[in-house]
Amino acid sequence: MAAQIQTALTILRRKQVEARVGLARSTIYDRIKAGTFPAPISLGERTVGWIEGEIDAWLNAQVEKSRKAAGEA
Repeated sequence: MAAQIQTALTILRRKQVEARVGLARSTIYDRIKAGTFPAPISLGERTVGWIEGEIDAWLNAQVEKSRKAAGEA
């Protein structure tokens, strides 16, 4: 059986997400509601976090959109 390579999931807290993506808390939650930003996962009764890989993928998608839009201009 082939060995499975597992990568450790890194969870980012809200302030880390805000700093990484450059968006305010309210904007992040507005975009989550609109379905245009990764939703957080529950870490406890009153605690949430975001999966780092999902945030990275979202950022990469934003870069791609920006590059395509700049190329069309």
